[in-house]
Amino acid sequence: MQIEANQIVGVILAGGLARRMGGGDKSLLLIGGRKILDYVVESSCAQLNTVIINANGDPKRFAAFDLPVQADIVPDFAGPLAGVVSAMAWVKQNQPNVTHIITMAADTPFFPKDYVTRMVDMMQFQEKRLACASYQGRTQPVFGLWPIDLFDDLYKALVEDDLRKVDRFTAPYGVADVPFDELAANPFFNVNTPQDIALGEQQLEATNTLLTHD
Repeated sequence: MQIEANQIVGVILAGGLARRMGGGDKSLLLIGGRKILDYVVESSCAQLNTVIINANGDPKRFAAFDLPVQADIVPDFAGPLAGVVSAMAWVKQNQPNVTHIITMAADTPFFPKDYVTRMVDMMQFQEKRLACASYQGRTQPVFGLWPIDLFDDLYKALVEDDLRKVDRFTAPYGVADVPFDELAANPFFNVNTPQDIALGEQQLEATNTLLTHD
């Protein structure tokens, strides 16, 4: 069955604790004079009809992005899977006809512009229930395509089984690997440390240079 664009909701996962950045919202830090989250929202909204942010704490700090904000529905900052199951809960309540969510990290400003299309195409080509992006042999578990009908299984895994690792949950269901190896720079580069801000500035400058010469 072909998955249409209006059957997918995009989820920007911003619920982490950012310990290596000293806490706070690293997605609101600046690269190239713009918030990191500006890049993520712009690319997500260009590829999807509906996008939400998964974040804990006061949602007003994301008000400028004019997107729904869904907090975790499980306690104790249970990692990316908590964001996934919480986004599924939002979809079930607000857009019950949607069949899938697709996730992006809030601190990953340069993820691919064709990310959604390639994830859907490869998942269907490989006839798998889920898809996960990869780059140069390294999987990117925060960049995944998830069917909403896994909500009950995922909620149980988090609440009853205390499961936290994405790949441990997804493996039994069958996951399509979606490589983006042809890209010169890692499109899933994410900001974890203050030093990464400088690296992000360099990658942005290199990208802009390439676009100027195209």
